[in-house]
Amino acid sequence: MIEMKDVTKVYDNGITAIQDLSVLIEQGEFVYVVGPSGAGKSTFMRLIYREVLPTKGTVEVTDFDVAKIKRKEIPLLRRQVGVVFQDFKLLPTLTVYENIAYAMEVLGKSPRQISSRVKEVLKLVDLEQKENMLPNELSGGEQQRVAIARAIANMPRVLIADEPTGNLDPETSKGIMEILEHINAQGTTVIMATHNSEIVNARKHRVIVIDDGRITRDDEEGGYSFEN
Repeated sequence: MIEMKDVTKVYDNGITAIQDLSVLIEQGEFVYVVGPSGAGKSTFMRLIYREVLPTKGTVEVTDFDVAKIKRKEIPLLRRQVGVVFQDFKLLPTLTVYENIAYAMEVLGKSPRQISSRVKEVLKLVDLEQKENMLPNELSGGEQQRVAIARAIANMPRVLIADEPTGNLDPETSKGIMEILEHINAQGTTVIMATHNSEIVNARKHRVIVIDDGRITRDDEEGGYSFEN
């Protein structure tokens, strides 16, 4: 599903973000990626959806060799990988419905397909009554739920969630986690970077610890700790 072999990423400024990292994540897993700030977590996630390329090593995601695919194939990869950001990245002038629909329109889906799927994902995130509202009319938790709905609108095989509860209160974070776990239960691989120790300790899933660009711990149902 997702496999990295001996991956190193050195940025143009000389900073080595990932060093000789190898990992295998199977279809349907839920994985927390934890570690100190600046440890390489974001680079690890960005390698998966080809926001950055490895300097060395191979990154395979679903059926794609990320470093070798042609530019015209990148949209095909990203149909398989949905991404949820900490700061939501919603289009401010579009309604909730339009933000989600836009993700499908760029892939050429028909109006009928779009209408059906948008209603489906809005129901999943419990926002059916707010489809005509703009992002600035929503709470932070509601905006994050819209971002999740948009990320899964095209039914990706992988969902990347980069600090999805980072700006949210504990009760709202609980709701976001319930949605992510429901998506995972439907077969989608979920990879979530987080600093939230309470979530990691309370909702047990595989934990990968990245520190100084390397995986220092990989536990099937571990807790939140940076120690080996």
